[in-house]
Amino acid sequence: MMAIFNGFSQAGLNFLQDAWIHNSKTWFDEHRSIYDNDLVKPFKLLVEQLTPEMLKIDEWFETKPAIGKTISRIHRDTRFSKDKTLYRSRLWLTFKRPNKDWKEAPAYFFEISPNSYQYGLGYYCASKQTMDIFREEIANDTAKFLEMIRCVKKPFELVGESYKRPLIKDQDEKIATWYNRKSLAVMVTNNHIADVLDSDLPNKLIKGFKKIVPLYDYLMRVEMIKNIPKL
Repeated sequence: MMAIFNGFSQAGLNFLQDAWIHNSKTWFDEHRSIYDNDLVKPFKLLVEQLTPEMLKIDEWFETKPAIGKTISRIHRDTRFSKDKTLYRSRLWLTFKRPNKDWKEAPAYFFEISPNSYQYGLGYYCASKQTMDIFREEIANDTAKFLEMIRCVKKPFELVGESYKRPLIKDQDEKIATWYNRKSLAVMVTNNHIADVLDSDLPNKLIKGFKKIVPLYDYLMRVEMIKNIPKL
């Protein structure tokens, strides 16, 4: 019988905080069993439990429950960073199509940190080309766009850096808030951390993820246009 997700543990959340505070490989290695049992294992079970419903959204999603596939690494790459902290204080999972540049492909995500969690859909860092096509799509059929964004209701919020000056003067605010983004995501941020300790978490995530399917389909159309070979 397949093991099922029974929630994360307080020990796992404490580990995220402590690994970041201690910032030491020695400390990490001494406490590795907590990382393996209270973080990696439940993340794998959560991916497995979400997978059947996520494949209904997109049959091409990467669903292998493994670090580097659907689950983030806790180790930070410090080679090119001034911040030499070895470990993150947060971990996340993603559902996205395999892509050589994952940072600029639309992805569903769920992330935990010691005191809060987030989930939603968007880009880690969209390219200018992606956002230019996104804007063209809005301009080409504004009615279709306005219909699509009706799926983004509270508790989901639109986030992402915007241009300091609007790209089009006096544009309808409802459109402008999307149109002027350099990258974007819609997400729920929740400080009620007890939710992640609950076995009902997968149902909560699926319910939220399904609500924003129209946005996923819209962003995948942008991907399709982007990947049309240039003549």
